[in-house]
Amino acid sequence: MPDHDALLARVRKLLAKAEDPAVTEAEAELYNTKAAELIARYGIDRAMLAADDHTSDEVATVRVRLDNPYSRDKAELMSSIAQPLRCRTVFHQLGKSVSAVTVFGYRSDLERAELLFTSLLLQAGTQLTRVRPDSWWGYESVSAYRRTWLHGFSVAVHRRLAEAERRAVADHTATTAAGRPTDLVLRDRKAVVDQAYAEQFGGLRTMGRRKLSGSGYSDGHHAGQRASLDTTGLRERASPRLGP
Repeated sequence: MPDHDALLARVRKLLAKAEDPAVTEAEAELYNTKAAELIARYGIDRAMLAADDHTSDEVATVRVRLDNPYSRDKAELMSSIAQPLRCRTVFHQLGKSVSAVTVFGYRSDLERAELLFTSLLLQAGTQLTRVRPDSWWGYESVSAYRRTWLHGFSVAVHRRLAEAERRAVADHTATTAAGRPTDLVLRDRKAVVDQAYAEQFGGLRTMGRRKLSGSGYSDGHHAGQRASLDTTGLRERASPRLGP
């Protein structure tokens, strides 16, 4: 398995290049994509190690507390991150708000999901305090615009992470000591998570779909495509409160 510090150093270098004002938007996207793939590859390496040493990883849960405003939108961002990492989520609803999200998966994947969520929520919060709907749309509430902005951001993040995981699986040629390939190891891990999830949370109902009326989706999606996937130095930092 690659050295954790060395991998993070490579991720930091790629992200620094992506943030260089001298590079084009296409080059920045390429650097961000490569960073995402490295993070995904690290998760797969952890999974392959655990397949040979069952004591090195285990199914667990982490509960992430959420605050208003936009608590459900924050919850959906968490879910958009967790799903490509083979984790499951449960929303804890309090009235019309979501007070927390329980994320269910292997510890190594939970760690990645929690750190990515903290990083991406910080980035979204920084931008969200500045964005406003365009005046040519006529009257539109700022909150409606920001909800659709967050939705677009979450969709873009989900697609980037899913593509990074897919590429990492396709590029990973190592097998376990027993000769099992990567795709079978990950499929079995997902099945274990799904079964444990069903045993603990199988009786819960699915939350209904929302109708979002704001015009911020494309702006949020573009921001999600450009968002940094750097997770270094964030473990002790609190998630931000997104302003009204």
